[in-house]
Amino acid sequence: MATSEEIMEALTDFKEQCNSNKRLRRMQRDWSKIIHYKAIDTGDAFTSTIVEGELLKNETGANGTPDVVVECDSETMCDMFWGDINPTQKYLRGEIKVKGSQEDVMRIDAITAIIWPEV
Repeated sequence: MATSEEIMEALTDFKEQCNSNKRLRRMQRDWSKIIHYKAIDTGDAFTSTIVEGELLKNETGANGTPDVVVECDSETMCDMFWGDINPTQKYLRGEIKVKGSQEDVMRIDAITAIIWPEV
């Protein structure tokens, strides 16, 4: 089980990966969303705010009205943000649940494929 601090550290690393990837930023330049991440085993929640493809901030708690909600256990969440697992496979197995429009789910899948193509 991952701690809240470990999840936030992984989210911070993810933010740096997203924002430093020029291809991803160009591709997502029209995407502005609020994403809630919920760790189902610990009850921890986090919010990411994305504006025009830039991940502006990560914060603890489920803040604002989400466009997308991602739920999984805390270890999977850390592994996902650190790029240690293929989140698409976990999603297809039902270990990661994503609630949002089909377009948003596809965009999240594209983000992970661009940042971690070898996972």
